[in-house]
Amino acid sequence: MDDHSPQKAVLGQPPAGLSDSLWSESLLAQDSGKNPLPPNAPSLSPTDNSGDLRSAQTGQDEDPTSSGAVASDDRELPEVKPAIVPAPAMPDRVAELEREHHRMQYLLAWLAFALRSFNNLNQILELTAFVASQLTDAEGGALVLFNPNGTIQLDQLHCSDLNHREQIRAEMEQITQTLSAQEPILKTEGSLSVKIPALEHLLDERFRQSLGPDVRLFGTPLLIRNSVQGRLYVFSRQPGYHWDERRQQLLRLVADQAGVAIENDRLTAALRRKMALEKEMEIGSYIQTQLLPRECPQVKGIRLAARCRVASKVGGDYYDFIKIPGERLETSDSSEETAGFRLAIVIGDVMGKGVPAGLLMTMTRAMVRAEALNRHSPARVLQHLNRAMYSDLENSNRFISLFYSEYDPRSHRLCFSNAAHNPTLWWQARTREIQPLDTEGALIGLEENSHYSESCVQLQPGDVVVYYTDGYTETANTRGERLETSGLMDAIQYAACRYDSPEDILESLFEQMDAFRGRRGSHPLPLWLPEDPELLLQDEISLRPEPVDDTTLVVLKVLPDSEPA
Repeated sequence: MDDHSPQKAVLGQPPAGLSDSLWSESLLAQDSGKNPLPPNAPSLSPTDNSGDLRSAQTGQDEDPTSSGAVASDDRELPEVKPAIVPAPAMPDRVAELEREHHRMQYLLAWLAFALRSFNNLNQILELTAFVASQLTDAEGGALVLFNPNGTIQLDQLHCSDLNHREQIRAEMEQITQTLSAQEPILKTEGSLSVKIPALEHLLDERFRQSLGPDVRLFGTPLLIRNSVQGRLYVFSRQPGYHWDERRQQLLRLVADQAGVAIENDRLTAALRRKMALEKEMEIGSYIQTQLLPRECPQVKGIRLAARCRVASKVGGDYYDFIKIPGERLETSDSSEETAGFRLAIVIGDVMGKGVPAGLLMTMTRAMVRAEALNRHSPARVLQHLNRAMYSDLENSNRFISLFYSEYDPRSHRLCFSNAAHNPTLWWQARTREIQPLDTEGALIGLEENSHYSESCVQLQPGDVVVYYTDGYTETANTRGERLETSGLMDAIQYAACRYDSPEDILESLFEQMDAFRGRRGSHPLPLWLPEDPELLLQDEISLRPEPVDDTTLVVLKVLPDSEPA
C-alpha cells in the first residue's frame, strides 16, 4: 500500500472526540498489539476495506449498503463529547501520615508500659535504644552512661545491620574504655562533675570517626535531676537522612524516659538499702534494750529509777546496775557465806551514736561487769577497763566517758571514780544544796596508762543522787539556747523538793527538759503547765526540736530509816 492509499488517509487524522495525543497513543498501541485506549474511553468501530470508520453513536440508523460511501456535506454528523481520562492515582499522603502517627503512638505507648511494668532496668534501657532508632527512622541506637565513679559505659546498642553490629559494639566499647582511663579528663576531685560539654563533644567525635564518613550520628544528653548522666545516640547510613526538628524532639523524649527509668531504679535500690538498714537498726535496738536493766534492783535503804531516751534507734548511752558479792566468811561449821554485797551503779556515753556506738556500748558493758565482779575498787575498775579497751578504741577513733560508783547498803557510803564523764549531782536533803561528785581521770581509750582517782561520800536519808549524760544538758530550745548544767540543777532542785519517789523525780526531770526544748524565749524553767490545751499542744509539738543526742538519767533516793526499801 502506498502513501496515498485510503487507509493512510484515514489514519492520518484523528476521529471526532479524540485529541491528537490520545489518537497517537492509540496508534502506537495498535502497532504493539495492546489495548489502544483506556477502558472508559469510547471504542473505535472496525474499519472496512476502504478505511471508513463506523459510527460510534448508539441509537443511530445506518444503511448497510453504504459501507463504502462517504457522508454527504449536507448531513450533520452527531456530536461526540470528548472522553474524560482520569489522571494516574497519587499516593494518599493523609493516610500515610496517619499510619506514621499511629506507629509513633504505639512505640511511645510500649515504652511507657515498660517504664511502669518492668522491674529490670536492663530491659527498659534495651527497649529505649530500639524505640529511639524506630521513632527517628534510623538504623541503630546506642545508650552511653556516665557512672558516678567517673567511668563511661556503653550500656545498650541496637543495630538493624546484623553484619556490622558486633563491630560497632566493639569499637564503641573501646572508645568508652579509653576515655574512662583518661582520669584528668573525666575526674575533678574524684567526681564526674567535670566539663561535661567537652566530654560529650569528645565522645561524639570519637564515635563519628569509628562509624565512618558514610554514617550520620546524632545524640542528645541523658538528664537526671538537671545533671548529665549519659548520652542517647541514633545513627543511619541513608544518604537522604535529614535530622529535622521532629526527630530531635522524639529523641529527647526517649532520653527523658530513659532518665526517669534510671532514677527510679536508683531510688528503688536506695529504698531497699534503707529498709535493710532500718531492719538491722531495729534488731540492734532490740538487743540494746535487752542489755539495759529491765528493772531497778531492790536494795535496802534506797530506791532507784532510770530511763534512757535515744535520739536514734541505736544509741551510745549506757547505764547498768551490778550486784557485787561481798567477801566470803568462814563460820564455825566450816560453811561459807557472803558478808553482804555492794551495788555498782554505772553510767557512760560512747562518742557518737548509731550502730558503731551501740556496738562499743555492748562491749563496754561486758567488760565493766567482768571488772566489777572481781571486787576491785572503783579507780582500779576504770584503770583495768582503759587498758583492756585502749587498742580497740584507738582503731575506731572513739572514746568513752564513764562514771563508776559503788553503794554499800550497810554503811550508806557511795564510793566513785570518774573517767571524764559529767559529774554526778548530789542533792542533800538537810541543806537542800547540790554538790557535784567528780574525780580526776581521762576518757577511756584516750591514753593507755591513764591514772584514775576515787572518792567517797556519806549519804543521808532523803538525799537524791542524779546520774546523767550530756544529752540532757545539751538540750537546746528554738532559739539555740542550751539547758546547761545549771538548768539541770534547777530542775533537780524543783523535783527533789516536791516529790518523794525517785520515779516522780525522774518524770519531772524529763518533763522540764521537754518544756525547755519547746520554749521560744530564755525565761526561767516553767514550774507549771499552761492551762490552755492549745498552748500546751503547740509547745509539745510545733515548737519542740528533735533531740540530737541520747539522754539517760538515773535517780537514787535514800529512804528514811523508817521506810522499807
